[in-house]
Amino acid sequence: MKTTTVPVSAPLWHIVDATGLTIGFVSSKVSHVLRGKHRPTFSPHQLCGDHVIVINVEKLSVSPEKGRRKTYFHHTGRIGSGSIKTLTKMMEETPEKTIEKAVYGMLPKNRLRHAMLRRLHVYQGDKHKYAPQKPKALDLATI
Repeated sequence: MKTTTVPVSAPLWHIVDATGLTIGFVSSKVSHVLRGKHRPTFSPHQLCGDHVIVINVEKLSVSPEKGRRKTYFHHTGRIGSGSIKTLTKMMEETPEKTIEKAVYGMLPKNRLRHAMLRRLHVYQGDKHKYAPQKPKALDLATI
């Protein structure tokens, strides 16, 4: 029996405005697009996802209880150098990292994960450097 693989088409560029949305909603939809599951030619062993630009991440909606309860742990490898930050502290310091870490956890744990993450571009505010690629607005409700 002969099998065929569908050639991967060129990735498209999408833009998502995160104003007023929750972290989990945005990251689950973005990971879906990065993986390529929205395309009819999806194949789990190929890099067939699109580029996604997420803007206005500092305006994400976070409930006060979630901000206190959710923590991020970082350790450099040296003895006694572990640090714990809450979600509210992460949103104040680096809101881009919150989306990146959430999407990172939702992608499959295989060799394609880092290649998919390279297609994620997260920015504070509405300015980004990918205007020449002509990104189209992505409606998260339809995915």
